[in-house]
Amino acid sequence: MDKVQKVDLTKIKPYGDTLNDGMVQLSFTLPVPYGEEAKEAARILAGQMGFEEPNVVHSSNLGKGYTHFIVYGKSTHTIDFTKIEVPKVEVDSMTMEEVEEYIRGNIKREVTIVGACTGTDAHTVGIDAIMNMKGYAGHFGLERYKMVRAINMGSQVPNEELVAKAIEEKADAILVSQVVTQKNVHIPNLTQLVELLEAEGIRDKIVLCCGGPRINHELAKELGYDAGFGTGSYANDVASFIVTEIVKRNLI
Repeated sequence: MDKVQKVDLTKIKPYGDTLNDGMVQLSFTLPVPYGEEAKEAARILAGQMGFEEPNVVHSSNLGKGYTHFIVYGKSTHTIDFTKIEVPKVEVDSMTMEEVEEYIRGNIKREVTIVGACTGTDAHTVGIDAIMNMKGYAGHFGLERYKMVRAINMGSQVPNEELVAKAIEEKADAILVSQVVTQKNVHIPNLTQLVELLEAEGIRDKIVLCCGGPRINHELAKELGYDAGFGTGSYANDVASFIVTEIVKRNLI
């Protein structure tokens, strides 16, 4: 006899030890000195957040009047998973070999892609995962694609330099990585790039993509990009979108 409890997708709750127990782990910092009073403050705060039976299971002294907490609690809320709709990049991801064959058969020339981590962001992990030959997690980067000319400009690249490089190289696509996003600094930076491309009169002549931990397709579209790729995206996903978009928009 099957004793596994069936999941009701219309009433999804967090899962800890048993289905629908609502258990949640919270992690946060309060600007209070380490001690019993601090732990009680964290417990009370978790209760005010709506969690039942909040329990501070760990606290650590961060020094100078700051304490970090890990709290367990039970959520009483549920979600109807069947009604969730998330805007996503609509493309059937191809393998590296399939992308190369698609380019040969439909574009019939090399595709030039210029990428950079722009603004003050010095983290290249995102752009390197997509562009560097070794790639990431077994997915080779664009530099390895035989029909792609990948130009990685690295980090802290001003938007003006990226646009100038794209014009110089007659780029088919621009990739922008944004890893450091404190206080939403990526929003004005990404917006400025779109404005610069529009000012140069080439926005409609190029495929524009962005990616990063806090980037999704919906945000990218709102900012004027063709696609946004979050965590879990690989070079073949990006390449598949770019080459099919080039053909779709007749940018050949």
